[in-house]
Amino acid sequence: MSILLNIFRRPDYSSEVTQFIEQLKQKQPDLEARQRAGRALLWDKHVDREAWSEFRDGEIAQQPYVYQNKTR
Repeated sequence: MSILLNIFRRPDYSSEVTQFIEQLKQKQPDLEARQRAGRALLWDKHVDREAWSEFRDGEIAQQPYVYQNKTR
């Protein structure tokens, strides 16, 4: 089994994309910190579960076909 693993092993290979990312990180060492800050700004939000449940309780059920007039 170890012979098969040695045949397919490519120890010094790195793709062009990997090389680009490594060069970018070397040029801009604070890149990951800025990415985390941007993610926190847009995505990492505290969810108020009580307000969310009140919002869900206040919803009105949608009729099966939205564009149909209400019948009595």
